[in-house]
Amino acid sequence: MSRPLLIPLPGNEEFADLLAVPLEAERGALDVHTFPDGESYVRHLSPLEGRKVCLLCSLDRPDAKFLPLVFAAAAARDLGCAQVGLIAPYLAYMRQDRRFRAGESVTSVAFAGLVSGQFDWLATVDPHLHRWHALGDIYRIPSRVVHAASHVARWIASAVDAPLLIGPDSESEQWVAAVAADAGAPHVILEKIRRGDRDVQVSVPDVALWRDRTPVLVDDIVSTARTMIETIGHLKAAGMRPPVCIAIHAVFSGAAYDDLLEAGAARIVTSNTIGHPSNAIDITDTIAEAVRALM
Repeated sequence: MSRPLLIPLPGNEEFADLLAVPLEAERGALDVHTFPDGESYVRHLSPLEGRKVCLLCSLDRPDAKFLPLVFAAAAARDLGCAQVGLIAPYLAYMRQDRRFRAGESVTSVAFAGLVSGQFDWLATVDPHLHRWHALGDIYRIPSRVVHAASHVARWIASAVDAPLLIGPDSESEQWVAAVAADAGAPHVILEKIRRGDRDVQVSVPDVALWRDRTPVLVDDIVSTARTMIETIGHLKAAGMRPPVCIAIHAVFSGAAYDDLLEAGAARIVTSNTIGHPSNAIDITDTIAEAVRALM
């Protein structure tokens, strides 16, 4: 039986090189470019007939990426592949999980329908499940969710002196507690009130007992970084050390990364689900396990 064919969309080549090793996959390639009128051109450069094809595309800033991804999947079927799956280390459109105001699109459901219509399976890392209990609530195809908590815990245990893990809100408590337990470190949870995309108020529990510890702020996604920036201000006021800021998904909208450094983060660390200079936690081994199970 031939090896699976791993084909990265543009921008995912480095991750593909890492993933191909534990997946024991052949690296394929695409020619993707944009015509002057804005339409996308997609061409497979590897023979696909009878092959199990894995398209790799992390879906941060998804709108420009999604049509080339769909065209690549459709072409793979036309060219006779045995199956075509999607490896999306970061999965977009998970936050809008209900209609908050009349007339809104519930985009998590709509996007899940689009993906389910094009792929045979889906592997992703820590999607932003809030009101949905599992991907299967909205995705009609087999899926596997990879959890990065153990990787984060190992990095903290090896790289941070006397860590104190700090979760951004009550929703994060179970996840942060698990990471803290694996890292052998204590943890506290913040209380967060979000009034808008860039208006977040944070209440920090009494940290007087933890001044000899290194604060480690952990979250699943860092986008605007407003929650972490607000928290750093409170930690400074409490006389604590500059914190290490950790997120699984390095979305970093606008100048968020620079803003976080300027606010006083000692270091910013993310996993490699989205390519970024802050990547220090490699999760390709567990993604490979999930993909093998799906294939």
